[in-house]
Amino acid sequence: MAYFLQQLINGLTLGAIYGLIALGYTMVYGIIGMINFAHGEIYMVGAFVSLISFLVLGAAGITWVPLMLAIVLVISMVFTSIYGWTIERLAYRPLRGSVRLAPLISAIGVSIFLQNYVQLVQGARIKPLPPVIRGGFTLMGDGDNFVVQLSYLQIIIMLLTVGLMVAFTMVITRTDLGRAQRACEQDKTMAALLGVNVDRTISMTFVMGAALAAVAGVMVTMYYGVVDFYIGFLAGVKAFTAAVLGGIGSLPGAMLGGILIGLIESFWSAYFTIEYKDVAAFAILVMVLIFRPTGLLGRPEIEKV
Repeated sequence: MAYFLQQLINGLTLGAIYGLIALGYTMVYGIIGMINFAHGEIYMVGAFVSLISFLVLGAAGITWVPLMLAIVLVISMVFTSIYGWTIERLAYRPLRGSVRLAPLISAIGVSIFLQNYVQLVQGARIKPLPPVIRGGFTLMGDGDNFVVQLSYLQIIIMLLTVGLMVAFTMVITRTDLGRAQRACEQDKTMAALLGVNVDRTISMTFVMGAALAAVAGVMVTMYYGVVDFYIGFLAGVKAFTAAVLGGIGSLPGAMLGGILIGLIESFWSAYFTIEYKDVAAFAILVMVLIFRPTGLLGRPEIEKV
């Protein structure tokens, strides 16, 4: 029981990180119907920005953890938001009226460019980060001296994920920007005729998605203590899988899909062969899509005629 509980905690933590990245995918898809395959690299850039920020703040003598974490989150979100805005302007906006395959190829090109750009600027070696937040709670143990640990960092990751999920849901459902986003999702042409600035709304959607990816990058850097230029690819693929599993275009679905992917990976690694944890996650995705092609919380597209 203790071992199961520990894997449950680990899976929820990992799933929260996947969910944050998946939110960016599903927000962009909900507005323009395209998958931003450079989103994983935005998350990777956020991880590197957070690493550099932690090192600079430590060298400057700022060691109070709450202040340091707040500054790093703000810096990472600002920098990655700039990257997200730039990607929309360069890779998506000029191709918005073309065939659907063109923006997809452009996004893949941006993804490869960002990987090589970070590799050249930061080097190909793994970058370590000393533990920033230590300690936690001991929940229970069993007769084999296995102790269930819930770290402070895991609590922060889960609470921050839930808080951001609620905050972004409120933005989309109760603000002018959210109403503009929902109008663009339904009909961009009609939204523009009614006075909605479609270009600005889409740019802000990319900025919001990039900010969420930045938070995930900060949390991963602190949780695992290492980053490299290639972490965005696999995390991006898994987050995209989470978005599809939960229902692409649905914010709660993206978070649910991320948590499910995290739990599947955690429990499969604990009880079966760890090399096949990714196979297990994709197999679950295929089985779900066979019976629910729109995902767990997705809605079928209704074509207006």
